[in-house]
Amino acid sequence: MAISPALRSDLAPSGKIRVGVNHANPVLAKKDPQSGALSGVVVDLSTELGRRTGLAIEFVQYDAAGKMVEGLKNNEWDVAYLAVDPGRGEIDFTPPYIEIEGTYLVPAGSPLKSVADVDRDGVRIALSAGAAYELFLSRSLKHAKTVKTATPPEAFALLVDGKVEALAGVKQTLIANAAKLSGSRVLDGRFMAIGQALGIAKGRAEGLRYLREFIADAKASGLVAQALERNGVKGVAIAR
Repeated sequence: MAISPALRSDLAPSGKIRVGVNHANPVLAKKDPQSGALSGVVVDLSTELGRRTGLAIEFVQYDAAGKMVEGLKNNEWDVAYLAVDPGRGEIDFTPPYIEIEGTYLVPAGSPLKSVADVDRDGVRIALSAGAAYELFLSRSLKHAKTVKTATPPEAFALLVDGKVEALAGVKQTLIANAAKLSGSRVLDGRFMAIGQALGIAKGRAEGLRYLREFIADAKASGLVAQALERNGVKGVAIAR
C-alpha cells in the first residue's frame, strides 16, 4: 500500500524501518549462533509490517533490553519491540500484543519457596539492568537488594557462582537456565505480568497511530497467535 510522506518520515526516516530486537528474550526472538540470523515472533510481525507499508526492514540486534533503550538515544532504531514501562518515558508504546511472566529462579536447597518469599532482608537478586522486570523490582522491592548486570547471561552467572540468592527474569528464560543448573527451580507464581508492545520515539504521532492499528489488527486477525505457534512459544498470553 502507498503510505503518506508523514508516515514514511516517522517510521523510516532513512528510507527503511530499523527495528530494534532483543534476542536475549526467547519469547520475542532467537539469534542463530552460527549465522547470526534472527527468527521468532517479532521477526514474523516485522515482516508483515514491511509488507503492509512497502518499506524495507532492517533488524538492529541487542542482547539486553536496557541496551536497546539506550540505543534510542543514539538514533539506532526507528521502532522496537519491548515491554511497556513508565520508566521508559522517551518512548511511546502501542497496546501490548502479548503478556509474559516475570518470576525468579533459585538454586538447589534454597529456602525460598514462593515469589512472596524473595522480598526479605538478606536476599540478593541478580537481574539485567534496564529490563522491564528490573525497573519494576527497583520500584517495588522493600527488603531484598538487586544486583544489576549488563545482560541476562551475566545475571545468571551470579546465581551459578553463588553470589546471589535468586535470579529475576522472564519465565521462559529462567526455565531454560534451570536446565543448566542442577537442582535449581523456577518459583511458582509471578511478581509481574510483562506487556510486550511496539515502541517508537516520542513525537512521531503518525507512526504511533499506524503502529497501534497494526498491533490491534495483528491480534484480532490471528497473526500474533500464528506467530507464537509457528515459533513454538509456550506459556504466553495474547494481550487483550
